[in-house]
Amino acid sequence: MFDMVATGFSIVLEPATFLIIFLGIIAGTIFGSMPGVSASMAIALCVPFTYVMRPVVSIAFLVAVYCSSITGGGITAILFKIPGTPSSAPTTFDGYPLAVQGRAGEALGTSIICSAIGGVVSACAMFLLSPQLSSLGLKFGPSELFAVSFLGLSVLTCLEPDNMLKTLISGLLGLFIATIGTDPIVGCARLTFGRTELLGGFDMIPIMIGMFAVSEVFKQTIKPISLGEMVGGGSKVKTKMISFRQMMEIKWTVVRSSILGTVVGILPGAGSTIAAFLSYVAEVKTSKTPERYGKGELRGVAASETANNAATGGSMVPLLSLGIPGGNAAAIMMSALMLQGVQLGPILQKTQPEFLSSVYASMIVTNILMIVVAVAVARIFSKIMNVPYAILGTLIAVFAVIGSFAVQNSVFDVYIMLGAGLVGYVFSKCKFNPAALILGLVLGNICESNLRRAVKLTQGDVILALSKPITASLLAICVAVLLYPVVKKMLFSRSAGNGRAGKSENQSK
Repeated sequence: MFDMVATGFSIVLEPATFLIIFLGIIAGTIFGSMPGVSASMAIALCVPFTYVMRPVVSIAFLVAVYCSSITGGGITAILFKIPGTPSSAPTTFDGYPLAVQGRAGEALGTSIICSAIGGVVSACAMFLLSPQLSSLGLKFGPSELFAVSFLGLSVLTCLEPDNMLKTLISGLLGLFIATIGTDPIVGCARLTFGRTELLGGFDMIPIMIGMFAVSEVFKQTIKPISLGEMVGGGSKVKTKMISFRQMMEIKWTVVRSSILGTVVGILPGAGSTIAAFLSYVAEVKTSKTPERYGKGELRGVAASETANNAATGGSMVPLLSLGIPGGNAAAIMMSALMLQGVQLGPILQKTQPEFLSSVYASMIVTNILMIVVAVAVARIFSKIMNVPYAILGTLIAVFAVIGSFAVQNSVFDVYIMLGAGLVGYVFSKCKFNPAALILGLVLGNICESNLRRAVKLTQGDVILALSKPITASLLAICVAVLLYPVVKKMLFSRSAGNGRAGKSENQSK
């Protein structure tokens, strides 16, 4: 095993390979920080460069782009409330409030360090537990994946416990939007109103850009100040590595999020976005001070950024061990490697062990080097914060248009983005939750398609489909999550009532 690790690092640390990895990190971080450019798109854009590389070098390059693009998405999520990638959407919940409070540097440092830790942990898990994790992933069929996605939906009750009704309405609206398009099983059009542009449904990226970025532009453009003034001085925003004391305070958040992100990452179709949302809500649920989340809590940033990068290593497990891609990004890497004649799956361990070792080594090297590159990119973006928001807002809107158009080269997506921006602005004024809508949109299709596949496999027997051990256990957790806020509120009301009764009794005496 140690010989295998040594071989991997000897390949990765060759000057030429090391330079290519470094360039991949720069490209991935920049792509990831751009609105509308997902990790999958970043990899797809970089695939043509791999045709002239050796397989071991090309996979190291693509891994570098993959991991760093996820990290790069957190930079603009914190500074401008623009998730560079869908997986960085939960980062905006606490990252942007921290920036507004003048703690942008602290949030950036936490984001970058936790991303690196999550990536290293997932790489170690991939190396040590790849066969076991692969077998776990194979146990998740349609019914189990439905339970996982429903667990993600159940956390809607935890996003804003004090505003639960509007949060649930927002989530239901997201689920409704997810039903528009072509039926995933039957193939018929639903709620398209004869528009061919709607046959593929609404893409998440234009809606996400509109709900988070454009709505913020609508709110802030009228202010004649710079964003730098609003967050404590743009030129003074410096990325600060979190102190040892702060690291100790969030250590269990990082541990939980690393494990959760790795496990979710190996599930086919789950990916880093679901991992980030689940990890964030898990922290809210387990926290002794849940009211601090959404207002500028470092643990919220740590949970999201640790989990989404940990999912990168998790998604590589079934790809390398079984030849099954764990997500879109892994599928693109798989196609690129197959063009070079690489046979992924169980045979890879015997035929090309140096290939596996180079993947493990490249992930560790990438996540370490990524700290330096991400800090430099964050410093560049922080300089932009001195620009008056009337101008900066226009620039953000331009990038939002470009990012939305680039998804499918469709002007229709630009209209969707603008409409989502108006909806997001109304949401902010009426105290609805845009994150809940995005969560419903992300998980809606996954939830529906897997449930219907599970029921179809059991010949229409819903009870049989949902009574499998893993599925039933996850659904039981969902019920507990859904009922927890209600039960907690009832218990709190009862204890408060008893306290008042006791006080009045003492006063009467």
